[in-house]
Amino acid sequence: MALQDKYINPFTDFGFKKLFGSEPNKDLLIDFLNQVLPGKHKIKDLTYARTEQLGNSEADRKAIFDLYCIGENGERFIVEMQKAKQNFFKDRSVYYSSFPIQEQAKKGDWNYQLAAVYMVGILDFTFSEDEAEQEVRHEVQLKDQKCRVFYDKLTYIYLEMPNFSKAEGDLESNFDKWMYVLQQLPYLQNRPQALQDRIFQKLFEAAEIAKFTPDEKK
Repeated sequence: MALQDKYINPFTDFGFKKLFGSEPNKDLLIDFLNQVLPGKHKIKDLTYARTEQLGNSEADRKAIFDLYCIGENGERFIVEMQKAKQNFFKDRSVYYSSFPIQEQAKKGDWNYQLAAVYMVGILDFTFSEDEAEQEVRHEVQLKDQKCRVFYDKLTYIYLEMPNFSKAEGDLESNFDKWMYVLQQLPYLQNRPQALQDRIFQKLFEAAEIAKFTPDEKK
C-alpha cells in the first residue's frame, strides 16, 4: 500500500474484512449481497457466524471462510474474496459449501429439510474457460439433462472482476456501482459523483485510511 493511497484495497484480506466483516458495517454486506444474489432472494438481516469450520473429527481438514453469515430464515452465505488465480477454485467452492450443508443436520428424527446455501466468490481473475465470454456474473445451480434446475437451494455465484469494464459515466444499476467501487476503490482520491448514495457514503468513510487506528494503518 503506497503512502498516498486514500482508501483501503478491498482485494486484501484486511481490507475486505474491514469493509464487510464487522457488525457496524453489516448494512454494506447486505446491500452488496442483494445486488449479486438472485432477484427472488433479498436479505433483510443476517448474523455473522464463525468462519472456521471443523470436520467431523480432529483428523479431518477444516475450512476457514473469509465471511460466513446466516440469514433471518436460516439461509447460509459464504463470501470469498480471491485475489490470486487458483486453478481449483471451483473445487474449493464445492468443498466449502459442504460445511454449511452438514451443519444443518439434526440428531434424532429429522426430515432432511435444508435451508438454502449460497457461495459467492469475488474473483480478481477469470476462469480460463470463460475468457472469451467477458461475463462478469456467473450463477450456477444443479440442473438435470434438460437444463432444468434440479435443486434450487445450492447456488454458486462468481464475480469475475477483470471482465467489468464500465467507466463511471456508464454505470446504470446498483450492481454496476458495486462492481465499479470494488474495482476502483484503491485508485480513487475522491468519491465519484455516481456513488453519492448513502450506502456508498458509508463505504467510503469506512475505507478511508486516515480514519484508521495506528494498528489498522500498520
